[in-house]
Amino acid sequence: MYIAEIRIENFRLFGAGDQAFVLPLTPGLTALVGQNDAGKTAVIDALRLVLGTRDQEVPRVDPMDFHQPAPAADPADQIVIRLTFRGLTLADRAAFAEFLTYETIAGATDTAMILTWVAKRNAKEGSSRRVLPPEWRTGAKGDGPLLDLGARSLLTATYLRPLRDAERAMSAGRGSRLSQILQHTKEIRDTGNPFNKLAEAPVDPNTLSVLGLGDYASHLFGESEGIKQARKRLNDEYLKPLSFANDLLHARIGVAGAQEDGLRLRQLLEKLELALTASADTESAHSRGLGSNNLLFMACELLLLAAESDGFPLLLIEEPEAHLHPQRQLRLMSFLQEQAEKKRSDGQHIQIIATTHSPNLASDLRLRNLVLIEGGRAFPMCEGKTKLSTSDYRFLERFLDVTKANLFFARAVLVVEGDAENILLPVIARLLGRDFHHHGVSVVNVGGVGLGRYARVFMRENEAQDGPINIPVACITDLDVMPDNAPWIVGKLDEGQLIPPRPPSKRQWRVKADFPGDELNQRRAERRAKASGQRVETFVADEWTLEYDLAFHGLGKHVFRAATLAIADDRLNAATTTRAVVLDAADVAYQALVNAGHDGPTLSSHVYALFEADGASKAIGAQYLAELLEQEVVDGVLNAEGLRALLPPYVVAAIAHVTGPFVPLPAGDAEADPNQQAAPEQGV
Repeated sequence: MYIAEIRIENFRLFGAGDQAFVLPLTPGLTALVGQNDAGKTAVIDALRLVLGTRDQEVPRVDPMDFHQPAPAADPADQIVIRLTFRGLTLADRAAFAEFLTYETIAGATDTAMILTWVAKRNAKEGSSRRVLPPEWRTGAKGDGPLLDLGARSLLTATYLRPLRDAERAMSAGRGSRLSQILQHTKEIRDTGNPFNKLAEAPVDPNTLSVLGLGDYASHLFGESEGIKQARKRLNDEYLKPLSFANDLLHARIGVAGAQEDGLRLRQLLEKLELALTASADTESAHSRGLGSNNLLFMACELLLLAAESDGFPLLLIEEPEAHLHPQRQLRLMSFLQEQAEKKRSDGQHIQIIATTHSPNLASDLRLRNLVLIEGGRAFPMCEGKTKLSTSDYRFLERFLDVTKANLFFARAVLVVEGDAENILLPVIARLLGRDFHHHGVSVVNVGGVGLGRYARVFMRENEAQDGPINIPVACITDLDVMPDNAPWIVGKLDEGQLIPPRPPSKRQWRVKADFPGDELNQRRAERRAKASGQRVETFVADEWTLEYDLAFHGLGKHVFRAATLAIADDRLNAATTTRAVVLDAADVAYQALVNAGHDGPTLSSHVYALFEADGASKAIGAQYLAELLEQEVVDGVLNAEGLRALLPPYVVAAIAHVTGPFVPLPAGDAEADPNQQAAPEQGV
């Protein structure tokens, strides 16, 4: 049995009707990802309210839990949480026989249990009880029999809170979590107590159950010489003189053992503690950190879930990555996926629902196991729910690493195809007053492949039903079509050599003459359409590549200087030249190009030739260009509005897409920039 759907109405940020929270689930592991305050913890708390948890903590409904649709509006009158259970075994059907719902799906009869939990605000004036006791209703419409306490006890879940004290939970003490876990494990539960009557013959402790060991210890304790002498003196010298002839007072000293076996077992187990040793071949005590003890705690809870056959196998974990370094996080997630795929003795699988803020965990999970929680809505990433194809899933599960998985936790995403964009665009955005950190923008560098695949993660197959994911995504890509005279300038062709025929077998590059009429605009539109839709927008370079377009639209000298510094990078690091010398030479060379009277495309092609023909690293050039621009802002040479006028329009539009539209400055008012939401850092 597993939870196939969760529907939550009027609980915290979740509304009712079209605003209700609906999450379809599959057996196995589901990880809820998303930014803070999206609703992940609310989902877990809703499940805790309905099912209860094995840690014996009883969550209660607070008046603040009732959804308030607007600041001035009254809170909702009732909270409704509906869980649909499917995959019922014969044992499940027997245990919940009177609460089942029989449905006809695709001509076949399916058995489900639909549980509707309802909590109402108390409208009675003067009452100290602000929330009425909740009801557990069954049936497709919530009009079936109320689920009694005995049946509810079979649905309790295991819950691991986000700020758990694993070391304390595994320590000895009354009501310890370790004693609760061990008391229900098969190894201890199924062993009897063959030592109720002690014999005088020596006993092998290895043959005894836990209760037997307790009785054996009590026997040895009671028969010690000191205990026997104290007992004899108490009886002979004190109690006997105080006794009547026919009512002799007699005392015994021993370990209490009159309780029923279950209570005695619990008390014995409460004396145990669980700790990690220094190594596998030693029992010596060893102090481990929070992360290791956290793993130990989760291992024990999974031991109980795997051993039990009469409870609901559901594990709720908030932030399993707590206190774990990245490699441990990856080991943990692989382990949880394996546990979710194993069968218990009753044939059922453990269902695990986890919340996480860790890109490490998100990168290691299968994409189909992720559910993005955004704005109080659930967006499963499984096939059929997104625009991703089967090939996309295979690709992303191989290449969705930690640096790219941060897109699941962003308020906006900028997808780029190279290191230069990855380095330069966040700096440009900050200098424009649109700091990506301030706006919660994640930059995802896909390295020239798969841009459309990453974009389709945020596109829903059925937008009318699911609604759009309200996370703006901008994809930046090159046009990859050079000016007609660029091949000779950037070293694609030697002087006097003719342009080869167009088929790719002859050449991999394109010039504008290859696209007569409106074909160039069609090429741009086709590139845009490959990764655009809903809140996803692709921005294609206006002319050729980022570096060329920066030079073409107004930053030619800056790009030339940065490329020259990149070529001289090794000499600069070796201190065989200085930055000033390199920049002086760059300025002279650039001025010579300007004096030659080249038009815009030709001049920009000469600038770009430093990368394409002379070997300047685009990534290192981007670093130097970022420093040059930052220094000019610090020196007052450039301001946000002036820089924006020098940038390619597609770059400005992409930044606006993920941070909000730019507002033009009033004429003559260069001091008060309404776009300057975060001041640029001082210095370089």
